[in-house]
Amino acid sequence: MKAELITDSDLRARWSYRADDPITISADAVLTPCAQEFVRDHHIEIIRRPKYGAMSRSKIPMQNGKPVFVNLETGRECAEKPEEMTHLRGNLLVSKTHPRIAFRGQLDSLLAEILLLQSRAHQDGETALLADLEDLAGFTRCILGAEVKDEPLAEGQVLGMDAAQIRHASHNIKGTLGIEHPIPDYRMPLICLELNRLRTRVREAELYAAHAFEAEDGSCTRVDLVQAMNRLSSCVYLLFCRKLAGYYDRRHAT
Repeated sequence: MKAELITDSDLRARWSYRADDPITISADAVLTPCAQEFVRDHHIEIIRRPKYGAMSRSKIPMQNGKPVFVNLETGRECAEKPEEMTHLRGNLLVSKTHPRIAFRGQLDSLLAEILLLQSRAHQDGETALLADLEDLAGFTRCILGAEVKDEPLAEGQVLGMDAAQIRHASHNIKGTLGIEHPIPDYRMPLICLELNRLRTRVREAELYAAHAFEAEDGSCTRVDLVQAMNRLSSCVYLLFCRKLAGYYDRRHAT
């Protein structure tokens, strides 16, 4: 795949005029000489986004040259995976209606929604919005990877902000973007309504996460993932508000 070429104009569209606000680019992106000069002149921190390749699969144990699958609910072993069951992890099988499988489906749907929005942003020349949506897509993939592999979700920034900064920005829209908290309305631009729809889909997926990781005593077994879904919802809301406030238009005009 050809490496992404980033010009100084691309950087200007993403720049927020604050020296402490980094710009995230893909891992293999190439900065033009003018772009490199722009970074130096404005003391901009460049963060390279990790590559998201195919998700690794756990090895399935073999016995006498045949795979050994285990029904997680019953503990029963079998040599073939029944069609009505699916992999939870490695050789562990669960029903396709298992709460964690349902949550994975929600994340898959979210990624599909984000990709559609990215396509629209690309067609409209919305470079800065496209970059922000790519950040959200990457974060969603990280959530999915942490769930599938049963690993803690790595700490990191989204939209150049940590969890506390995102919480502050999304709760202080007036101070952050200069507008009141908007009430969705049919007269808004279509892409704003699509961002609002994405926000509602994230909130729905957050409920699936809470259900998937609820222990018998009511406690949460994966607080990191449930909190990450809440954080993702706040990020989408920020994009919605940014578009309404003309944030991306100002980035594009500079």
